[in-house]
Amino acid sequence: MVERGETRDEKTATMVSAGQDPREEVIQAWYMDDSEEDQRLPHHREPKEFVSLDQLDELGVLSWHLDADNYETDEELKKIREGRGYSYMDICEVCPEKLPNYDVKIKHFFEEHLHTDEEIRYCVAGSGYFDVRDHNDKWIRIWVKKGAMIVLPAGIYHRFTMDTDNYIKALRLFVGEPVWTPYNRPHDHLPARKEYLANFLSKNPTNRAVDAAA
Repeated sequence: MVERGETRDEKTATMVSAGQDPREEVIQAWYMDDSEEDQRLPHHREPKEFVSLDQLDELGVLSWHLDADNYETDEELKKIREGRGYSYMDICEVCPEKLPNYDVKIKHFFEEHLHTDEEIRYCVAGSGYFDVRDHNDKWIRIWVKKGAMIVLPAGIYHRFTMDTDNYIKALRLFVGEPVWTPYNRPHDHLPARKEYLANFLSKNPTNRAVDAAA
């Protein structure tokens, strides 16, 4: 949180000078347990095993910490959109009051699937979880909060769920006209999946899981 009298840019500069990654303020990741409890719970392992942002990078998951209070005029977001060709953008607000059949819909979002294009989400309010598979097919839970923007590469198996706050407002970005088709697992024959395997999962992973007790 930015302290009174300290701008967001000053806070970011302080974190960078201290060797901290500003993204860690709004993005956390960890390995999940195998519990069948409410999908909206954190589902930490015991002991907790956090995952670094570098390990997410190795899986092709890109991330930024942006100025969510000024997303409509943010020059950094504009540069990202121009550089990556994100020509389409809309806003999706998910909560029990605004999404009909909320409980059914969030269970649908939680089905493991892939897309043949990138999935880009920028959380401008609230929070939620994106789960992705690692090199060994284990689930990593990524908690995104206000200011977090992530890109899931085409072909990665993933799923989404709300957390217990039951609210997220996110920008959805896309290259060209949006195609929201999910391909539930297994769809390993799709070219996007084969390309993902070749580009990311065939590489030797670096074990960056962090024991919380360390």
